[in-house]
Amino acid sequence: MTSKTIRLTVAQALVRFMMAQKTVIDGEVLPIFAGCWAIFGHGNVAGMGEALHGVKDEFPTYRAHNEQGMAHAAIAFAKASFRRRFMACTTSIGPGALNLITAAGVAHVNRLPVLFLPGDVFANRLPDPVLQQVEDFGDGTVSASDCFRPVSKYFDRIQRPEQLIPALGRAMQVLTDPVDCGPVTLSLCQDVQAEAYDFPAALFAEKVWNTRRPRPDEDELAHAVSLIRAAKKPMIIAGGGVLYSEATRELLSFAETHGVPVAVTQAGKSAIDETHDLALGAVGVTGTSAANALAADADLVLAVGTRLQDFTTGSWALFRAEELAIVGLNVAPYDAVKHGGVPLVADAKVGLKLLSEALGDWKAEGAQAQRAHDERVRWFEAAGKALAATNAELPSDAQVIGAVARARGTADTIVVCAAGGLPGELEKLWAPTAPGGYHMEYGFSCMGYEIAGGLGTKMARPDKDVIVMVGDGSYMMLNSELATSVMLGQKITVVLLDNRGYGCINRLQMECGGANFNNLLEDCRQEVVPEIDFVAHARAMGAVAEKAGSIAELEAALERTRGNDRSTVILIDTHPLITTEAGGHWWDVAVPEVSTRAEIGPARAKYEANRAFQRALN
Repeated sequence: MTSKTIRLTVAQALVRFMMAQKTVIDGEVLPIFAGCWAIFGHGNVAGMGEALHGVKDEFPTYRAHNEQGMAHAAIAFAKASFRRRFMACTTSIGPGALNLITAAGVAHVNRLPVLFLPGDVFANRLPDPVLQQVEDFGDGTVSASDCFRPVSKYFDRIQRPEQLIPALGRAMQVLTDPVDCGPVTLSLCQDVQAEAYDFPAALFAEKVWNTRRPRPDEDELAHAVSLIRAAKKPMIIAGGGVLYSEATRELLSFAETHGVPVAVTQAGKSAIDETHDLALGAVGVTGTSAANALAADADLVLAVGTRLQDFTTGSWALFRAEELAIVGLNVAPYDAVKHGGVPLVADAKVGLKLLSEALGDWKAEGAQAQRAHDERVRWFEAAGKALAATNAELPSDAQVIGAVARARGTADTIVVCAAGGLPGELEKLWAPTAPGGYHMEYGFSCMGYEIAGGLGTKMARPDKDVIVMVGDGSYMMLNSELATSVMLGQKITVVLLDNRGYGCINRLQMECGGANFNNLLEDCRQEVVPEIDFVAHARAMGAVAEKAGSIAELEAALERTRGNDRSTVILIDTHPLITTEAGGHWWDVAVPEVSTRAEIGPARAKYEANRAFQRALN
């Protein structure tokens, strides 16, 4: 029996396959690939370029200005879509491909799906060394694309047309798997992209990918139940896995049914309405005083969908109770057992429901909920002071955040950020009320993610008011996709805070006893003092732009520009040193043991004192 085949180039087959993959969201069958970002060069324009052009009306191709930027946009799209839909990115070989590597790190650390399709050298090697080829004198198989290996959950180099068939199946398994989810790289040799092959027609049959929801092992569930029932001071730490599992209702139901307070991580923020009386806000290094107070005394932590990163755990010095037990409700066994955690390996949505049913009418002692309430009251009083309007010439980041919240609200807004001091202030002070209302890339904390990430978020959530908060340092690293947002008609609002340098790292440098050195512009080697006209720069890229001279002017500008039909940048000068003193916790950043600088000694002594509280389990 002869199977039906279709003769296509490798690039054509790849594109046709992507178009056939579907998912179901709210009962509607949708393409799982929302399109492909592309910057063409000699390594992909003839193969992938021709294939994408042939279906441009059914499968959108988006052009960006920077390969890293377009990848950030694709990653943000997947994050804002709760990993249910994603995008592809194609580049040429050499520098075009390598410009994706930083973004690949973002996707890998945050476990977000994106399909990278970099061009590669000729499989037949006849033109070697081809333009932009990296030559290894001792290994003829090496190319620039090998750099993707450590930052890809699956990597394959397509050197023959038939290799594409199994590679595509493996790629989709990784992109949609709740445990393995992350970036996939199919490095496409440029001559192979153009080769024709008789592909089986079945490869292009429509396939629907549903969310896999593993159920917990009965013994693990029973053990978790026994530990929780014995707890006197339990709390929940909710991570990004709650959002990706779409388990926010189950989380709230569990908390209310059993009276257990909920803290959140950077990735998990917006998993619970932070106006709820059991919501403690963020926990850890940039956590609220409420969350950190309960964490310090907790005898049980139910860690749901979190990888327990150092910012969440205060470098594992936050939890002070000797009898602390950690129940790791996580779809990934790797995360479930971190720091001696008792594993409850399961999907968050299913796991929370079954755990709640198994606990029955058990409820935490009333004192725990009352303490959560009391600590929340104290925290919101402190936060209110930090967020309040001011007439100061140089306001703090927190005061800018307060202005954004007052002018635009949080109900229909998604705030996007990634690096610098803003993530810490936002994690403490922004109070989202709906899932996805807070979009922070803080796994890799990649400077330059913000504007491109805002674009991808808007493409995923066009009904939302997307506000990007970014500092001048991060803006200068990568801003070109602001022009792309204008070109695509995807309006974002960028609030640009100019503290004239890398203010966050300057503060960390000072905290570690270091001199103010090479972070703020005034402390750098310079012949000319930089005077960057951010407003003119933004206007040159097609955005509407203005400068606010005060918090009052910023609020007025945010209200006035809400209805703008294209991306808008509002600049405000801010103070480089002021941060919210309430909340927060020590972070392990090693201080030199010896130095000729007098300030280093006391900083090292403080460092060693804090290290004494670290838990050694891993």
